[in-house]
Amino acid sequence: MKTLKIRWPGLIGSIIFAYLFALPVVAWSDNVDVEAAKKEGKVIVYGTVPTQDMDSINNAFEKKYGIKVEYWRAASGKIMDRTLTEWRGGRPGFDVVEGPHGMQMILRQEGFYAKFVPVTASKFPRELMDKDALLTVWRTLPISILYNKDLVKPTEAPKDFADLLNPKWKKKIGLADPSRNTTSAEILVNMNKYFDKKAEDWVRSLAKQEPYLVESLLPVGNVIASGEVVVGISFIKYLRQVKGPLDYVRLEKYLANSNDFGLSKKSPQPNAGKLYIEFACSTEAQRLIAKSGEFPLSPEASPPIDGADKIQERTVLMDVLSVAEFKEVQKKYREIFFAGK
Repeated sequence: MKTLKIRWPGLIGSIIFAYLFALPVVAWSDNVDVEAAKKEGKVIVYGTVPTQDMDSINNAFEKKYGIKVEYWRAASGKIMDRTLTEWRGGRPGFDVVEGPHGMQMILRQEGFYAKFVPVTASKFPRELMDKDALLTVWRTLPISILYNKDLVKPTEAPKDFADLLNPKWKKKIGLADPSRNTTSAEILVNMNKYFDKKAEDWVRSLAKQEPYLVESLLPVGNVIASGEVVVGISFIKYLRQVKGPLDYVRLEKYLANSNDFGLSKKSPQPNAGKLYIEFACSTEAQRLIAKSGEFPLSPEASPPIDGADKIQERTVLMDVLSVAEFKEVQKKYREIFFAGK
């Protein structure tokens, strides 16, 4: 099992392995044929980034190259359903897929992706690059405990995940339902890394706190901001993307997942698809998306969130769940969180 700790000392990125692995050999792709991409005229992208945030990249791409971006945003499960249906039906309608690493690994197994690694990703941590050149990691999503700072004083907020078990937080915690949401399930499974020991007892104790379960991590931010709950487990980026009095708990380490781009092997507009990934990984685009609170991989782009540099220094990437593993923990978490209901 690989555990990566991402560290950006100052603005320069580096990776520290918890286990020793050789650096993968990455074959950076030749420059994209921009003129051929312009002749194709458009690029079709399926992605998980909220449209209003991805528009910063999409609008800049359209302005720079005159190529229209058709962006369809959905949760990772819906993207999987749509892409698999199109692919197996012999009519894939997408050029580029963006999404969490776990989802991308499943699609990769289906033979979706063509080999392509943009030159603009050459500044990214080498250890995160796909040695088979089928996927390009471009951002991470660190997780913490968010809280409503109008209702909880910083000095009274949970100090860490263990502190969420304090009786005062009972029925006041927001959580994406781990029996339905893959990312939430991965967070709970990977708490072993946070605690440096098996965390199942902590998960069972968390369930006894009767958390307010919602569909995904974004609604966790929403219910905290609205005051329906006062704390919750979610992405730090929502401090910038959810309107409301949110803050986050400063932790010793931050679990995170990563998101990748993949170029369809049957892309209708392959040159435009390559150019899009090339642009999205550029310093220009990475700085644009960072403004919305995202944590891109460029060492020259950082979100305007207090303590972002320390978050990046203390990031630990989560292991992803396979389909079989998710089904197994899905059943277990259904029993744990819905016992007696």
